[in-house]
Amino acid sequence: MTRKCAMAGLANGGGKTVVAVPDGVTLDRAVRADVLSDVGDLIASLDGRYATGPDAGTTPRDMAVTGERTGHVFCPPPQLGGSGDSSPHTATGVVAALHAVCARVHGSPDLGQRHLAIVGLGSVGTHLARQLTATGAELTVSDFDPAKQALAEDLGAWWAEPADALTAEVDVLIPAALGGVLTSGILPRLRCAAIAGPANNQLAEPAVAGLLHQRRIIWVADYIAGAGGVIYALAVELHKETPRSALARVQAIEQTVDLPLDTANRTGADPNQAALELAAHRVNADALSPAHRQPGSKSA
Repeated sequence: MTRKCAMAGLANGGGKTVVAVPDGVTLDRAVRADVLSDVGDLIASLDGRYATGPDAGTTPRDMAVTGERTGHVFCPPPQLGGSGDSSPHTATGVVAALHAVCARVHGSPDLGQRHLAIVGLGSVGTHLARQLTATGAELTVSDFDPAKQALAEDLGAWWAEPADALTAEVDVLIPAALGGVLTSGILPRLRCAAIAGPANNQLAEPAVAGLLHQRRIIWVADYIAGAGGVIYALAVELHKETPRSALARVQAIEQTVDLPLDTANRTGADPNQAALELAAHRVNADALSPAHRQPGSKSA
């Protein structure tokens, strides 16, 4: 999360709020409310040094429950003064990243002639599939939930099982589910020119980034491609920018994608290492500037 904020030009740090549910416990409505309230109490005890927002498994409505115990919550529903569902903005940021990737690989940012594979049709993946359909892109989509096949039919997209979608012959592979999907074992079977998506921690191990580079497959770091939701929420709720200004920040991910890739082309380095070094440089620069210190943030 710190790298995500740094690459987005936001002077915030970050981590993940994780709730570990014991075996045998069912998160019914009452238990879920109790858990979210406990999270709110914990965050309140940090006295503004940390704030939380929605991520895998949580919603703006959940943030409203946590927000009953602390004001340090992002993305509650708009009627409660928040920016609401961050998923559409995350998807918009991924589309911006895909424009940059296609411009680099094919010489044009136009997605209308490209075949893209989305692995994961959760909240972000669904918004992304709809946005990409609107561009005219050809889509292969997948999810472990077979009920999501109805979305593929609705959009006129090809349906595939997740394992098949990962190795489909496409222009860009878009990991949009949980992490760890890019393994050394899957690499020889990849048939894409580039990988860019919102799933966090896509690399099963750091060395995979170098192996992708050796195979001349462009990988856009997940903390760059998936930053749209964070950028929008922090811009609107923390920095009090207008929605229009916040959206412009999200769309600027297209330019951010090029920064480590340009460095890699110039130096011959692994693009992932270039991105890590740029993020670290920005973090260190902000750490030396007291005026830029902001409360840490992120997701439940």
